[in-house]
Amino acid sequence: MGHTATPEAESGGLTATEHRLANGLRVVLSEDHLTPVAAVCLWYDVGSRHEVKGRTGLAHLFEHLMFQGSANVTGNGHFELVQSAGGSLNGTTSFERTNYFETMPAHQLELALWLEADRMGSLLSALDLQSLDNQRDVVKNERRQRYDNVPYGTAFERLTAMAYPDSHPYHHTPIGSMADLDAASLEDARAFFRTYYAPNNAVLAVVGDIDPEQTLAWIEKYFGTIPAHDGKPAPRDGSLPGVMGGQLREVVEEDVPSRALMAAYRLPHDGTREADAADLALTVLGGGESSRLHNRLVRRDRSAVAAGFGLLRLAGAPSLGWLDVKTSSGVEVPAVEAAVDEELARFAEEGPTPEEMERAQAQLEREWLDRLATVGGRADELCRYAVLFGDPQLALTAVKRILDITADEVRAVAAATLRPDNRAALVYEPTGSAAGEDSDEDEEGADQ
Repeated sequence: MGHTATPEAESGGLTATEHRLANGLRVVLSEDHLTPVAAVCLWYDVGSRHEVKGRTGLAHLFEHLMFQGSANVTGNGHFELVQSAGGSLNGTTSFERTNYFETMPAHQLELALWLEADRMGSLLSALDLQSLDNQRDVVKNERRQRYDNVPYGTAFERLTAMAYPDSHPYHHTPIGSMADLDAASLEDARAFFRTYYAPNNAVLAVVGDIDPEQTLAWIEKYFGTIPAHDGKPAPRDGSLPGVMGGQLREVVEEDVPSRALMAAYRLPHDGTREADAADLALTVLGGGESSRLHNRLVRRDRSAVAAGFGLLRLAGAPSLGWLDVKTSSGVEVPAVEAAVDEELARFAEEGPTPEEMERAQAQLEREWLDRLATVGGRADELCRYAVLFGDPQLALTAVKRILDITADEVRAVAAATLRPDNRAALVYEPTGSAAGEDSDEDEEGADQ
């Protein structure tokens, strides 16, 4: 095992060492003795972009199956063992990865490592149809509660499908469709595990109050005998033109609290200076109550009750700029949309002021430092940069890269991308009681 260390001058005093087991598992360690806790984070290089048509949702379904028992841990034992030891845990799925993580009292680190290794190496021996059907129902219920049966719940799914064309690997979201979840067979799940849940397709980060030599010894003991697997297909190409080439639009009539304009803009790939510049642009435009859109729509015009702009960073496809505006009662979406376009055009022409630039950089710097200050957040970022960009050390210099971006770069990326011909837009029109209230106000000639 070899290792490298980040120079502290560029990383705010944070360091990380890298190691690789003979079976291909990449290991990143970062010592932090401030508190007696340790975080274990395991990223598998598999997400919804690796799925094929007709089998969407498998990556997320498998995230749930990973908590259903393995050779030496039955049922809900993973949760029970971690929580009884004073730890916390979870897992998440995105377009580009699936991750699992525990934060433990430092003296319980070995338990977390053993648990992760046990399910990586032996989950197939415990995976049966009963577990699959149980978690299939859990995921379908999650879809109902978070997507289908909540106001604006399908907006992200709809906009993703519009921004990325049919057959594109990012066209569908990680939750998957009901039909595909129903169609998933036990053999589909087993094949998915055999293909993607291998040590040479994973990065393990351990951060906190650790002894690196002892930690590596445990990792070698528990993970070192798990065989590698070389059958993983390359992800499909996610490249697209920088702009959509025309505005895509869909009107959604649903029982929602108010009219809304939601939109997605294609933005530069994560890992580039242009993506960092886009992050700063969206922060100036819609990152909080001091942003331009909030000041214009909520404070000045009072045409909206909320206005925000955020960035979904993606490495294997164009990132998405996510616009979300909820209108004030009685206000029509075209009026809000015209004001948004006016603000975006002005920003593309003038760029941020020095004060806006300083505030946006400070805001993103604080968010990054807050993330890196926790052992769990740092472990996650080390894994992210290792899996998506091949270098975990980049996590420790992210703040410096944000502060290096110039106002000209921010203006340029806004001018190139925040345009009507690079927008997929959803217009929400309320039905039911909300629509009736707006209609009454319009008939009474209410002053808007």
